[in-house]
Amino acid sequence: MAASLMLETESRGINLSNALEDRGLRRTGARTAVTGRIEHLSGAFTAEQLCRDLPGVGRATVYRTIRHLVDAGALCKLPILDGAPMYSIARVEHHHHTICSRCGAVGEFRHSTVERVMRSLAKEIDGDIIGHRMEIFITCGSCLNESTTGKFSVHV
Repeated sequence: MAASLMLETESRGINLSNALEDRGLRRTGARTAVTGRIEHLSGAFTAEQLCRDLPGVGRATVYRTIRHLVDAGALCKLPILDGAPMYSIARVEHHHHTICSRCGAVGEFRHSTVERVMRSLAKEIDGDIIGHRMEIFITCGSCLNESTTGKFSVHV
């Protein structure tokens, strides 16, 4: 099963260990543990989650490895409303994120309208746009369904 997950990740064009090596970093046991854990996660995660999942790896190594992967473009860093960032494996093509403000679920989307707006803005801005990102905070369908079925309640 681990091999099929690795192949799935690689088929999306992502190999986190290679991304670190491309930045001139050695392949160590600790870095391999961090990248392997990330590759086997099904969704977004926090650095603290990785630290809990990998008690044999130092916190500093976890945080540094995440930072290197973000810098390499292999991970997306997602701001969360409570301030603790989440991370997800970056897809090859440019995309944006939705983040559920209740459960923290992260989704990805790509929409041509956003790119048209960016091209229009480029004509009006004095300078070159070198990049952009967009996060839309939502209440996801699962949380909406839970609140309408009475399983989820919000205390004000």
